[in-house]
Amino acid sequence: MMNNENPCRKGAKTQRTAAKKVLKDKSRFFCHRFSLRFLCAFAPLRYGFLGLFALATTAQAQQYPNRPIRMVAGMPAGGGADVNARRLASHLNRILKQNIVVENIAGAAGNAAAVTVAGGNPDGHTIFFSSHPVFAVNPVLYEKLPFNPNDFQPVARVSQATHVLLATPSLPAMKVSDLIVLAKAKPRGINFGSGGSGTSLHLAGELLNYMAKIELVHVPYRGAAPAVIALMGNEIQLLFDNSMTAIGHARGGRVKALGIAAKSRLTALPDVPTLDESGAPGFEAGISHGVLVLTAVPKSVVVTLNQAINTAISDADYKASMADLGATLVGGTPEQFAKFIATERAKYSDLIKKQGIKAN
Repeated sequence: MMNNENPCRKGAKTQRTAAKKVLKDKSRFFCHRFSLRFLCAFAPLRYGFLGLFALATTAQAQQYPNRPIRMVAGMPAGGGADVNARRLASHLNRILKQNIVVENIAGAAGNAAAVTVAGGNPDGHTIFFSSHPVFAVNPVLYEKLPFNPNDFQPVARVSQATHVLLATPSLPAMKVSDLIVLAKAKPRGINFGSGGSGTSLHLAGELLNYMAKIELVHVPYRGAAPAVIALMGNEIQLLFDNSMTAIGHARGGRVKALGIAAKSRLTALPDVPTLDESGAPGFEAGISHGVLVLTAVPKSVVVTLNQAINTAISDADYKASMADLGATLVGGTPEQFAKFIATERAKYSDLIKKQGIKAN
C-alpha cells in the first residue's frame, strides 16, 4: 500500500517532535543544575550531622563504664576472700560511679568462674576477681583446662595473704621444729588436710614435705571449710589455712597455730613464729587475689580499671580492715601482676612434678 500522507504535514510533525525533545533536554539540564546547587549548599550541614553522630558514637564507646559492672568472684560467699572482693567492689562503686555487682561462682579450683568470664562480652563490664593459682597452678596441674589462660589479661594484683599452719590441740608439737622431728619419727603417720587436690592449701603442705624431707599424708576435702571442721574434730592433725580465716580459728582456741608461712610474723598473731624461723628456712606460701579481664578488652579500659583499683587499695580504712584479716593490699601495674603469676607458675610447676601432685 502506498503512503498518501502529505509531505508538508509530515515535515511539520517531525519539527514539533524535535522541539519537544529540546525542551525536555533543557528541563533535565536545569533540574540537574538545581540539584547540584542544592547539594553543594546543604552538603556541609548533611555531612556535619553525620560527623557529629560519628563523634557521639565514638565518645559513647570510650566512656567506660557506662553500665553496672559484673564482678565474678571465684570463691564461695562469706569467706575472707569474698569479704575482700566485696570491699573492693564497694570502693570501685564510688570511684567509677557505677554499681559493681559481685557474683560468687565457686568450684573446680576457680575454673568454673574462669569459664563464666570467658563466655562474657569483652567490653570490660565483666571482670574476674580471682586467686592467683587459677592462672599460676591450674595450667600446670590440669591436663586439660576448660578455659584458655591466654584469653585473659591481668589488670591489677589486689592483695596477698599468707597461709598459717594450724594443728589440732592434741598434736604433741608446739612449733614447726617439733612437728618435723615428730614426722620423721613417724613417716606417713601424720595427716594434713586441704580444700582439695591442687589447691594452694594442698600445695603448701606438699612444699613443707619437700623442703623438710618429711612425709605428711594429704587428705583432700571439698573446700577449706570442711577441712577446718575435720581439724577441729581431730580427723586430721594439720591444715594450712589462709590467714583471712585462720586467724579467727586460732583465736577461738579450738585449734593451735604452729607457724606463719611468710617472711615476717602477723600483727594479728604476734606470738606465732614464722616457719622460716622455727624449723623450715625459706618457707613461704600464701595466696594472692587480683582482677583480670579478657584479652580482647581494650587497653584504655584496662588502664581505667587499673587506676581505679590502685586508688581503692590506697584507702586507709580498706588497708586496716584487710590487715585485721592478715592480708596486705598490693596494687601495681598489669605487667607486675603478670610477672608475679609467671614466677609462681615456675615455682609450683617444679613442685608439682617432683611431688607427683595430681588434681582431683
